[in-house]
Amino acid sequence: MTDSKSNWTAAGHEVSDSIELNPETAVLAAAISLPSGFALIAEDPEFGPAISVGMAKVEKLLRDAIANSDPLIDATSRHLVEAGGKRVRPLLVLLTALLGDGINDDVIKAAAVVELTHLATLYHDDVMDSAPMRRGAPTAHEVWGNSVAILAGDLIFARASVFGSELGPEAVRWQSRTFERLCLGQLHESIGPRENDDAITHHIQVISDKTASLLATSGAFGARFGGSPQFVEVLREYGEKVGVAFQVADDVIDIASEESDSGKTPGTDLREGVPTLPILLLRQAADHGDGQAQAAVKLVDADLSTDEALAQAVAAVAAHPATQEAWNVARRWADDAIEILAPLPEGTIKQALISFADAVVTREA
Repeated sequence: MTDSKSNWTAAGHEVSDSIELNPETAVLAAAISLPSGFALIAEDPEFGPAISVGMAKVEKLLRDAIANSDPLIDATSRHLVEAGGKRVRPLLVLLTALLGDGINDDVIKAAAVVELTHLATLYHDDVMDSAPMRRGAPTAHEVWGNSVAILAGDLIFARASVFGSELGPEAVRWQSRTFERLCLGQLHESIGPRENDDAITHHIQVISDKTASLLATSGAFGARFGGSPQFVEVLREYGEKVGVAFQVADDVIDIASEESDSGKTPGTDLREGVPTLPILLLRQAADHGDGQAQAAVKLVDADLSTDEALAQAVAAVAAHPATQEAWNVARRWADDAIEILAPLPEGTIKQALISFADAVVTREA
């Protein structure tokens, strides 16, 4: 008779009990690149190394978690992990843990839970959106087909759930509620607002569920497993507000950025028909009789398959005040996130969280 761990091993899912770095993986610590807004942490002689080593341990755990003895399953599971990413969610877990006792093995595992959950949703989102690329590489469904991509996402979420169970029932409950919100957000986006719903209110709720919920859980995890439970709800709310600001800013960047600045092709969401705040505000203005908005909406609703048509639509939307209004909305959510941090002790960690909220809405547009 075998125990549950042996069953995992036989299936090719064993994860080492140790998440200490060996000499080969320790070099990851020196290669960690923190996102914009975390310069204070990177420069701090105590917290900078702690975050870098912690993130390297998270990377090691992510790769251990998805390793599988079946070559196809191993390849599909590794596909997005090895494509990289900003790792904002696990970084937020580690950063908020430093408000308490610091980064321990439970904190590392909690950071892996949120990143694995995020990665699982990306596999599913790419299938639903028929997205051809993700992080500069072909999406999993383009390489292996929809069924394999969906099951790879399910498998990664299962691994996140295993880690969550090892952290205890509270972590399981938080992760389950978060995943529920992620699903509800995707469903509500797919269904769209009902007849009497306000389209902008509906959009903000979708963003809250699809993007902000996991950042909120990241902040709460860091406080809980880093030993500062008194800040759990503060950091949960901070993550929620930063998440909305982050996604609204992305909405605007899709319209107002230069590709060289943002790394994404301007108008991608526009061409794919994704509802974003600048477009919703533009349609609202058009409904109220704004002639400039009406002309822009006509371009937006036209055939955008050619680069010329897309460029004209992007230019018209970017020139309308709705785009700046959307930036203002993002700024207000970021300011609210900063305000909620008032109970935190003054110091490098609080300032880094403030800087991150600022950076979310001061990215190149």
